[in-house]
Amino acid sequence: MRSLRWVTVVLLGVLVLLQWPLWFGERGWPAVQRLRQQLSAQHLANQQLRQDNESLSAQAHDLKTGTQAVQDLARREMGMIAPDEVFVQVLPASSPLPPVAAPSAPPAGSR
Repeated sequence: MRSLRWVTVVLLGVLVLLQWPLWFGERGWPAVQRLRQQLSAQHLANQQLRQDNESLSAQAHDLKTGTQAVQDLARREMGMIAPDEVFVQVLPASSPLPPVAAPSAPPAGSR
């Protein structure tokens, strides 16, 4: 009976030694959970980057093939206008008004 008790204690000790790395080791269960969270976050980041790449690819295709995209970009980025267009800028009410140029006097000999 005494030897059976000793064998049980030894087997329980071996079980604890085998389970310890699983629960508290460097590659244990908490580390696996951390890695799963990192993997999930990386999947989300990759999905966002794929969408950004698709958008940039579509924009590059439009710039290569069409003139409308080039014109829109020139208007937006460089402030360019077409010869038959009139530029109108609406300022917010809180911004100061730009200085108005004084009318020039007519030349002296034009009376």
